[in-house]
Amino acid sequence: MVVQAGTIIDEYLRTMEEVGHGLPRAQIQRAIDLLYDCWRREGTVFTAGNGGSASTATHLACDLAKATIAPGRRRLKTMALVDNIPLNSAWTNDSGFASVFAEQLDPWLTERDVLVALSVHGGSGEGDAGPWSQNLPRAVALAHQRGAQVIGLSGFQGGILARSADVCIVVPIDSEPLGTPLVESWHVALHHLFCTALRKRIEEVGE
Repeated sequence: MVVQAGTIIDEYLRTMEEVGHGLPRAQIQRAIDLLYDCWRREGTVFTAGNGGSASTATHLACDLAKATIAPGRRRLKTMALVDNIPLNSAWTNDSGFASVFAEQLDPWLTERDVLVALSVHGGSGEGDAGPWSQNLPRAVALAHQRGAQVIGLSGFQGGILARSADVCIVVPIDSEPLGTPLVESWHVALHHLFCTALRKRIEEVGE
């Protein structure tokens, strides 16, 4: 049993490192640029995801609001679309789960804003309840209609987000059982990178 535990620890950490080497640096830089431009335009960053990606969406919105603060500089406005449980359940009850993000965005979203959509499979595939994450494509479509920018964080083959986001960072792993946990782990690592880089840029460059 100890040998098996050691084996999975080594395999997980080794694969985590290998996947990191394959992350697309140009897309990461582009995502940071879009977030900086949103701050410069005094826009809002909206975040959205389902399941584990919902928790990452909340964490990202928290860190974008707090961890990017630079002394003497304007703060970044952020909102996680997963946090208002009564509103999420109201839209689900009245208009279906696919509506929850787009309907929340409708009164707020402008061309100054950025939507960060997180999904392990990028909104592709399906389970017992039908196609996965259909609330994300609807939110992305609304963002494009309003002239807002979309950053996708995905994995596996990238899914719908890879085809529809303005920039999509696809974590390069496409097999289980390590695929889902490693994609979600790298999404958190990437969001910390975004915030660290954004704060440094705001401090150094500013307006």
